Amino acid sequence: MKRIVVTYVILCCLLASLPVFSQEVYFKQGLIANLPSRYGREAVYSDELAYRLYTGTLKTPVAGDTIGRNERGQAIVWQPVEADSINRLRLRSGAGRGGAPAGPGVTPGAIRGGLGAGGSYIYLTYTSPKAQTALLNIKGNSGVFVNGEQHTGDPYSIGFLYIPIQLKKGLNEFYVRGASAVASLLFPEKPVTLNTEDLTLPFVVPGLQAGVLQGAVVVLNTSTKELKNLLIKATLQGKQVSIGVPAIPAMSSRKIPFSFDGSSINAKGKYECTLTILDKGKTLDEKKINIEAVMPAEQYNSTFTSAIDGSLQYYSVTPQSAPHTSNSALFLSVHGAGVEAIGQARAYKPKDWGTLVAATNRRPRGFNWEDWGRLDAMEVLNIAKTTFKPNPHNIYLTGHSMGGHGTWFLGATYPDQWAAIAPCAGYPTMKGYGSADGLIPDSSSNPLEQLLLRAGNQSDVPKLATNYKAHGVYIFHGDDDRTVSVNYARQMRKLLGDFHADLSYYEYPGGSHWFGDHSVDWKPLFDFFQWHHRLPDSSVNTIDFSTASPGISASFRWATILQQMHPLQYSRMQLRRDRAAGSISGTTNNIRLLKFHLSDFPSGAALKVTLDGGNPISYTTQSNKDSLLLLKEGTQWVISQQPDARQKGPHRYGTFKEAFNHNMILVYGTTGNKEENTWSRSKALFDAETWYYRGNGAVDIVADKEYTPEKYKDRGVILYGNKTTNSVWNLLLNDCPIQVERNKITAGNKTLTGDQLGAYIVWPIQYSSIASVAAVTGSGIKGMQAASANQYYAGASGFPDFMIFELDMLHSGAGALKMAGFYDHNWQLKE
Repeated sequence: MKRIVVTYVILCCLLASLPVFSQEVYFKQGLIANLPSRYGREAVYSDELAYRLYTGTLKTPVAGDTIGRNERGQAIVWQPVEADSINRLRLRSGAGRGGAPAGPGVTPGAIRGGLGAGGSYIYLTYTSPKAQTALLNIKGNSGVFVNGEQHTGDPYSIGFLYIPIQLKKGLNEFYVRGASAVASLLFPEKPVTLNTEDLTLPFVVPGLQAGVLQGAVVVLNTSTKELKNLLIKATLQGKQVSIGVPAIPAMSSRKIPFSFDGSSINAKGKYECTLTILDKGKTLDEKKINIEAVMPAEQYNSTFTSAIDGSLQYYSVTPQSAPHTSNSALFLSVHGAGVEAIGQARAYKPKDWGTLVAATNRRPRGFNWEDWGRLDAMEVLNIAKTTFKPNPHNIYLTGHSMGGHGTWFLGATYPDQWAAIAPCAGYPTMKGYGSADGLIPDSSSNPLEQLLLRAGNQSDVPKLATNYKAHGVYIFHGDDDRTVSVNYARQMRKLLGDFHADLSYYEYPGGSHWFGDHSVDWKPLFDFFQWHHRLPDSSVNTIDFSTASPGISASFRWATILQQMHPLQYSRMQLRRDRAAGSISGTTNNIRLLKFHLSDFPSGAALKVTLDGGNPISYTTQSNKDSLLLLKEGTQWVISQQPDARQKGPHRYGTFKEAFNHNMILVYGTTGNKEENTWSRSKALFDAETWYYRGNGAVDIVADKEYTPEKYKDRGVILYGNKTTNSVWNLLLNDCPIQVERNKITAGNKTLTGDQLGAYIVWPIQYSSIASVAAVTGSGIKGMQAASANQYYAGASGFPDFMIFELDMLHSGAGALKMAGFYDHNWQLKE
């Protein structure tokens, strides 16, 4: 590889091995300014540089020039900066700190404080001798504008993110969001390249997991045409397997699955596998990778196709050391930040009474076990139940650090899934601890922002603490933990101690954040598990269950909350069942529609139901699989019918993020003007880049003219553009009470005008009973640019069913919110 040291640069603590390119250009000089910005775990964001860029008021940076003033009234100045010996560009004094979310090496206190608050930008330039394609690799940044086009960043300095870009002849400008970074341009020898730095691979386990298995590898497409109908061939030990490659848009990358045959491997070791990507028999690129084989008693990886986006994900297994029995247990372990699932699994010695599986949270940092991290954990749990067939009464949950938070969160969200839970070195909420994307705000003086924060109520597990009564809780923490303070454990011990009858607590003397494998593989913890068993539903006659959203968690045992009075405010049901007397009684809060599952009552049983002190309801069961639906009208409950699937319910309850599921597809508009169409496609690629980086994800991206409901049935849709610029709008959003077109947004009887309005909207797809469409939209190019940031990928950030805002939000924050809220149970606007 030829290295050319040229003009300017940015950050890195780790230098990854790179694919082979004809040349690599490191940036060596630049300018930095600590511009005001606010990104984090919330829907509202601000970014002064982006605001100036979108409004055409951003002047070309010059050293010493002032670019506004900070909140203390001090001048913000562009300062020269040079790369150090490892090509990291940062101010030697440490000034300008802020901008990039914390990555490896950043102190826990800085992570909790949210380094993103400062908003540093580094300005870089590259003069290209001709128009050409390149791969941009930046480590340590939160994002980058390339000639005005937004791309995702690599805040954790992992190094595997290569972004195809089109360079202009002459001056090319880069605004890199981050206080320090390492940046380079790479010029590939081939237009299509396999990048093997970020593989997803299963292990071959002779006699247990062999035959044809699936892995995933990244394909970089630096050509100007979409790649279609390619094949990828894997050759291992003389056996070849070829499968089709999904479409890869021009100037983009995608992680694609491949299959290989490991049936000839019968010994532990690493085996060379050759990957070849082909177009009509012609080899486009070829790379060698290693496939690992382990023995059945060792920890191993398994892969699966996720229902979230159709991508290949993995989980890790620590097998049971003794033969499986009808009482065998299943332990779900959720890892900490920066930890791979296989590392988590290897921290546990095999148990003779159960199998341990470690989910991935989609990435080592991912989504903090919330949002799609939560979905990943539950996907893995369901796969593990099917694969390992544990006794359903012996299922347990544990995790460390961020996984300790995941344990608190999953334990409160799905309390009837576990016999016992054990958070280790965990923090309960990201309102109190935060992590790389910062804290979740816990209050606001702006009523609309308060409503946005309400959309994240499901993350506030102390508000759901009574759900922990459903299972045993073992809290384990080192008393000298400087990363996650033991005070978090003490906080939860005090909270649970007021009501929980099955709580065990231990502080490890002198224990730091990690004090060896016994930080998680702690014998008294597993002894506690072994003493606990999940009761069958028929034995549970008392329910005390709370939820913030039936779309996330609706059921506990024999009762389900179908609809709320006030969406995403906390709902609670406290019920008592007397099977001998044929009665159900109790109290409810913020519940509109409630369902009782009556399979524990015989057919023909006479029931009397009394809720909230109202009139008793008499009902006779029709079968031994009967159910009863009750609707609250005013202060009284009445018998109701199963609601139409079109209404809100656990299957589809809303908030904007819900559409990012069900093998989602990104659809960009082509019916606008050139600027609008360019934004739409670029925004789809930006979201796909970010989804890949944060969620190890891979999504289909298609133009509006290619989309039909029949072709993409029951798939979530992310639509970019508006009624004027995206033809799919009239297919999927024509009946939505919020309409966005050029220069106008109507919401019910309210009309907003101008081209500066941006919006996020979710709506049920009428052709599906499960899928939704999310519109990232605006009334013009300025409004679309206002909606460009994808804060919805930040774990636990609250997005309601809809929000409308002006471009000025990037400058003034929540004051530019115009509307936000939730539809009612019929998906109608409430005035």
